[in-house]
Amino acid sequence: MNLKNKKSLGQNFIFDKNFLNKISELIASNANDTIIEVGPGLGTLTNYLSQKIYKKMILIEKDLRLIENLNNNFSSKKIKIINDDALNFDYQNKSIFDSIIVGNLPFNISVDLLYIWTKTKTWPPKQKKMILMFQKEVANRIIAQPNNKSYGKLSVVIQSRYEINKLFDVPSSVFTPPPKVDGTMLEFIPHNTYASIDIDKIDKVSKAAFSQRRKKIKNNMINYIEIIERLSIDQNLRPENLSVLDYCEIAKNI
Repeated sequence: MNLKNKKSLGQNFIFDKNFLNKISELIASNANDTIIEVGPGLGTLTNYLSQKIYKKMILIEKDLRLIENLNNNFSSKKIKIINDDALNFDYQNKSIFDSIIVGNLPFNISVDLLYIWTKTKTWPPKQKKMILMFQKEVANRIIAQPNNKSYGKLSVVIQSRYEINKLFDVPSSVFTPPPKVDGTMLEFIPHNTYASIDIDKIDKVSKAAFSQRRKKIKNNMINYIEIIERLSIDQNLRPENLSVLDYCEIAKNI
């Protein structure tokens, strides 16, 4: 299918069979699973996913031009094709169980989507695993550890809810058209370590800290100073020196 990508939708398609197969092999599903593919595009990865074992598959594609092609190629009672913005879909719908969310995410909404999947009020969520592609720089921020310049609010909030594994980098050359940056595949597995702590409070605390990341926390986290003292956290540290546990403990005590 000859189709020009839409820059406004952050579209970069992958046709490289080696990489598509490599991604597909990471996704182990069973007869109870719902596979949700975000932005299937021309269906190149969907071709591999559709051959797996699953209860149902949901394809969410915003670009109306691509829907007819998906309908023609993936006509099945077990496959539902939805023409909508992935930001609007209800991933915690009661009809969905044990979902595996997969996607070469549109780079322009990848972080927004990740926050939607992370900041759900019910935990653990319906998704039991997510295998997603991000811009390499964004992926580095997501997985960054303390004392690293990439470590920030995004790292804290996402790591407070998921165990994250870096799978592999994806060179820009495998995309059509090739973007200016490489991609990285990450695996997300929900954990319950901090499930009792309000995710919005974790977000609020880390946002305050990293709004002025070069300052010491005694200066930029003044609203939480009593809690910080009570937790015996060194006030002379900078935001990147605090662990995810530190931020969660502060949030727990608000």
